[in-house]
Amino acid sequence: MLPRRFRVLIATVLLVGGTMHILTDLLPRLEKRAAAATAGEAGAGAGAAGTGAGAGGGGCPCHHRPQGWDKHTLRILQDFSSSDAAPAAANRSGKKLVGDGADPRSAGNLTPSKLAALFHHPIYQRSEAPLRPQDILFNVKSDIRFNPKSAAPRDWANEEEGYAAAGSETAIDSYPNWLKFHIGINRYELYSRHNPAIDGLLGDLATQQISSVAMKSGGTQLKLIMTFQNYGQALFKPMKQTREQETPPDFFYFSDYERHNSEIAAFHLDRILDFRRVPPVAGRLVNMTREIRDVTHDKKLWRTFFISPANNICFYGECSYYCSTEHALCGKPDQIEGSLAAFLPDLALARRKTWRNPWRRSYHKRKRAEWEVDPDYCEEVKQTAPYNSGTRLLDLIDMTVFDFLMGNMDRHHYETFEKFGNDSFIIHLDNGRGFGKHSHDELSILMPLSQCCRIKQSTYFRLQLLAKEEYKLSELMAESLFNDKLSPILIDAHLKAMDRRVRIVLKTVSDCVEKDGHGSVVANDVDFKTNFASADR
Repeated sequence: MLPRRFRVLIATVLLVGGTMHILTDLLPRLEKRAAAATAGEAGAGAGAAGTGAGAGGGGCPCHHRPQGWDKHTLRILQDFSSSDAAPAAANRSGKKLVGDGADPRSAGNLTPSKLAALFHHPIYQRSEAPLRPQDILFNVKSDIRFNPKSAAPRDWANEEEGYAAAGSETAIDSYPNWLKFHIGINRYELYSRHNPAIDGLLGDLATQQISSVAMKSGGTQLKLIMTFQNYGQALFKPMKQTREQETPPDFFYFSDYERHNSEIAAFHLDRILDFRRVPPVAGRLVNMTREIRDVTHDKKLWRTFFISPANNICFYGECSYYCSTEHALCGKPDQIEGSLAAFLPDLALARRKTWRNPWRRSYHKRKRAEWEVDPDYCEEVKQTAPYNSGTRLLDLIDMTVFDFLMGNMDRHHYETFEKFGNDSFIIHLDNGRGFGKHSHDELSILMPLSQCCRIKQSTYFRLQLLAKEEYKLSELMAESLFNDKLSPILIDAHLKAMDRRVRIVLKTVSDCVEKDGHGSVVANDVDFKTNFASADR
């Protein structure tokens, strides 16, 4: 009898001990769930519907599994977020990267926005000449409303068939952001300083549902044309190098990789310089399976998809360089970074003229271009149309400064809109070969400036401003790039290289002024827009 009671007593003690142990283990978790539920109710009461418990009140360290996500999907996301190929995910998790990428406008940082201060500086507040009908790329009727069901996309920008009668809302408000961007193009710029559609378009590039994908014909490296659900289109350049990699010293400029982050950074640099000649570009993390392979009708592209030995989705497409199994683009496991550049209007609606850059490189391993051996080459260019009148030569030198700050040696041609003739801005397209070497400043890029010794006064003033401590270019770029989905875009070394290169440009101008005089070097362009207008009268 005694042994039986002893056994029952021992079992009871073990049961009670186990129960206490389980309760002790579960109590903290129950408290966290209760706190999360309270926080979620508070967040919902404040109007943050749909953000979830973690976002509603903040402070809950729990990770809730979204509905419909299985363990395999979560493992994939965890693998990607912990990899070196996902700096954006690492940055959002608290890892300090770029420059060092901290947003100066964040709640914990009382430093005011330097970018906002720059754009409010008098140099950036110069009044603009009124636009005449012939100065606008598209003259859109104001009493018609965008209706995607009534015409093919390429008809909307110019044909009345693509519109329906306006209702109660303003007609322009019914246009998608890509169309607002197109109708905002004029003789002097791709978009105005304060065009709200540009930020909206950047958001669309990063988030709009991709409905179809095709390879872009021509070019040396793989590029994809992506069409969105709102019928906008963009050029996708996939990630080929990490941000830390520099161009190998033995690479020729014409065989260098095209970098997606260079395309993104070029748009922001162009806007800070107040040129506004680069179409909007945004970074995006693309699902190669769902957003490329499953929506493409391009059989040549589809056939190049495969699964790597590491079980990652890869593809390589067709192009002149780096389109092979050995140079395949692989996801982690099927996510890949890329840049998306908004398309300009269709050539059938707005024809563009392609011009050979007078300072084009030879694109040969042994030959040198004429400007590399003739110190007086600029005098010959000055006597050739369209560089012998108007602002074309000064615009080309603007592009030279822009390229030098990025380290871009690949500027063989440029484009302008035919409608505006020779009195128009140069479009800064195809900037993927910038930001390849932060440790080297390629002075030959500046040859148009050093040979011609001419620069716009507005450009000169802005460069002087960007050399000041309170408007340092590196800090402005870091702030501007912070909001991109793939932030950080540039490592600190590239940002600092731009500060160094601004000083080099200013030194080049200073040497020209010392040699030729300020009046001969610095062109007063305050009235250039007025001059354009008077030239057409």
